[in-house]
Amino acid sequence: MNNKILFVCSANKQRSKTGEDYFSTLYPDWEFKSAGTNLKLCQTEGTNPLTEEMLIWADRIFVMENKHTQQIKNSTSNKYRNKIIVLAIEDKYSYYQKELIDILCDKINSYFHQI
Repeated sequence: MNNKILFVCSANKQRSKTGEDYFSTLYPDWEFKSAGTNLKLCQTEGTNPLTEEMLIWADRIFVMENKHTQQIKNSTSNKYRNKIIVLAIEDKYSYYQKELIDILCDKINSYFHQI
């Protein structure tokens, strides 16, 4: 079974992009994507805006903050609530920062073994 994991943050520049890039090297047989909920920021930064197609595609959706869950619920009702896990990672890390990777690993590895 192919596992499809979607990481979501605001701009898809630091946290979610780190998750996608880092875990895709650890789990090469799985599929990873990342996206941002702030369409304007994504447009400015040239990153991936979150689409409903991505939400449909994903088996599991890791969001960085509660506000990302709320933004998904606001635009899609509660259709994807069973797929969403809030990691509670603040927007204070840079792309591929060691502390960010450590936190992602601590919070996510147990979920990978449950899937």
